Amino acid sequence: MCSIMGYSGEVISLEEFKEGFAKTVSRGPDMDRIIQPDDKTILGFHRLSIMGLNESGMQPFMMDNYSVICNGEIYGFRKMKNELESKGYSFKSDSDCEILIPLFIEYGVDMFQMLDAEFAMVLYDSGNRSMIAARDPIGIRPLYYGFDEKGGILFASEPKNLVGLCAGKIMPFPPGHYYKDGEFICYRDMTSVAQVSYDSMEEIAEKIHDKLVAGIEKRLDADAPVGFLLSGGLDSSLVCAVSAKILGKPIETFAIGMSEDAIDLKYAKEVADYIGSNHHEIIITREDVIAAVPDVVHLLGTYDITTIRASVGMYLLCKAIHETTDIRVLLTGEISDELFGYKYTDFAPSAEAFQQEAAKRIRELHMYDVLRADRCISVNSLEARVPFGDLDFVEYVMSIDPEKKLNKYGKGKYLLRHAFDRGYLPQSILMREKAAFSDAVGHSMVDYIKAYAEEKYTDAEFESLRMKYPDPYPFTKESLMYRELFEGFYPGQSQMIVDYWMPNKEWEGCDVDDPSARVLSNYGDSGK
Repeated sequence: MCSIMGYSGEVISLEEFKEGFAKTVSRGPDMDRIIQPDDKTILGFHRLSIMGLNESGMQPFMMDNYSVICNGEIYGFRKMKNELESKGYSFKSDSDCEILIPLFIEYGVDMFQMLDAEFAMVLYDSGNRSMIAARDPIGIRPLYYGFDEKGGILFASEPKNLVGLCAGKIMPFPPGHYYKDGEFICYRDMTSVAQVSYDSMEEIAEKIHDKLVAGIEKRLDADAPVGFLLSGGLDSSLVCAVSAKILGKPIETFAIGMSEDAIDLKYAKEVADYIGSNHHEIIITREDVIAAVPDVVHLLGTYDITTIRASVGMYLLCKAIHETTDIRVLLTGEISDELFGYKYTDFAPSAEAFQQEAAKRIRELHMYDVLRADRCISVNSLEARVPFGDLDFVEYVMSIDPEKKLNKYGKGKYLLRHAFDRGYLPQSILMREKAAFSDAVGHSMVDYIKAYAEEKYTDAEFESLRMKYPDPYPFTKESLMYRELFEGFYPGQSQMIVDYWMPNKEWEGCDVDDPSARVLSNYGDSGK
């Protein structure tokens, strides 16, 4: 990951900008640079070297009247670079992001539709004194914005950069949009299905397989060491198994679990043994978990229950990877659930309802699971790559006739399982029931956090304090604890998250008071 920050206005000084920008140096600890293209504009870049490791790949990149900063990976950039060179452009580095200014010169804002990328970028045109920003269609790379008291605009990788600089609300930059001349314009909506695909089951299996393999393969391209998070669940196991097959050598896999009741560790080891990876286990305790909670809320910038729970284990795992290895890039299994279904989507009353729920989850991903992956990994000076977020893959899965995505097979996410039923994984893993990461690290982890929160507040204190925080009100002592921590770090900025991540309460069987799948009637073998 890298960190970017841009400002166009006349209120915030260079020193104030530097102070805000320094809060995310862990995203890019290798080098940093701040430039002022004119008297009203500041651009900053913290670099984590992944592609083009020498100093020539350092940003901001500048050409003619343009300057650009980008936290991103542009897949297939070499082909685009060759085409630009044939048009007369020359390049100084091997960085993928150096192609952005020539692309903009050639195609303007239409360039964003052309990118197969995970990115957040700010481009400044000093000739027209115009600042343009954009974010990838899923929001895998973070970007936030706000305004000073005179209407000057700020963009930054994380909200912590903007706390104290913005006069009002800090907001997440909408995925799949670009900002130009005061407007946010959608250039690609991943939830909009132009034409429903009525492919046969075998055609679906072939396309899911081929498109995911392609998405994984392109994310293995890095000039820095690559590792893999392995929970032993279907999604991360597939990413690891496919990667090991593509690379043809042992990969580095990492798993985490509680000292007393880890569920995932045994399954992760089964996968690691099967694919022949160099496997590493991290064991954590109650003390580790409780001590990590404030740090996790701060790095996430959320009060959402399930996001924080799932982030504790992921943060501690990534921290250990950073401290004990030379790994710089981590592949993860996020986004599969939003596409193929959670445990609770087994209760979807219709195919239409399933599709609507999937679309909602994809639109909100940047506030929940994708946010978790980005922050837990980047705060430890690592880069996340998310193959299930491949744009071609997501577009196809969203187009599949939702009748086929309903759980009519006695096993959730059947389409994905069927697509990879060709020896990549043991059948016990391929058909393993879904278990939420926060549960599978060990049921005790969440139980310890909930017990700690119960001891923190009396019933009377809970009822009194929760009323201070509307939209939405905390509804358990655990959620109150998270909200109070959040307000300490991001006072008055609760609008950055739209709501608590919860199953769809309108569906029969889903009107529950906890986001964990443990409370659902179909949890079954998920916790074993």
